[in-house]
Amino acid sequence: MGSQDGFAHDKFLVDQLVRPIANLYRITPLAAGEAPAGGPVAFVRQKKLAIKEDIRFYADESESQELFRIKARTWLDTGGSRYDVFSGEEKIGTLDHVLGKSLLRTTWRVRDAQEQEVAIAQERSQVAAIARRVVDFIPDWGGLIPIPYNFDILVDDRVVGSMNRKFRLRDRYVLDLSGDHERKIDRRVAVALAIGLDALQNR
Repeated sequence: MGSQDGFAHDKFLVDQLVRPIANLYRITPLAAGEAPAGGPVAFVRQKKLAIKEDIRFYADESESQELFRIKARTWLDTGGSRYDVFSGEEKIGTLDHVLGKSLLRTTWRVRDAQEQEVAIAQERSQVAAIARRVVDFIPDWGGLIPIPYNFDILVDDRVVGSMNRKFRLRDRYVLDLSGDHERKIDRRVAVALAIGLDALQNR
């Protein structure tokens, strides 16, 4: 299966691998239910403590072939930030972290290559969102309290997909765009969003 064929699917498993100096994620397409539809199609490396985000997506763990990347527009991320998604030199989409709405419920805008809004990703439960913010203030143990971190993905105010966290020792999510029948969302940008929801949420 070619690198582009891997992103023809509607469902993906995103799981985090433990590494000392970087967050490493593995993206695997899913078939019916949550059965893998072949091997991983992308590996993602995010350097910890990076001054400016530049997250690369590779075809394999050896990082010999770059597929696409997330690049922040500004050096200092104040929480209401914009991230461009590039495939080579071509911009394929943009992710906007909406600061005002995210104070109570994390919200992102997804834009296409022409910067037209195509989707909204919003934390599903406001109650869970507030609870998660509260436990974040608990020293040492806050991060160990299991609070759901699930998102709905909306196109034209209609839920077409989701990203749901699976509780494991490491972060693990299922991205499901089965309701996006017209494929308005580029699956590469959707996968970039899934990484952004985890890796960039506190930045």
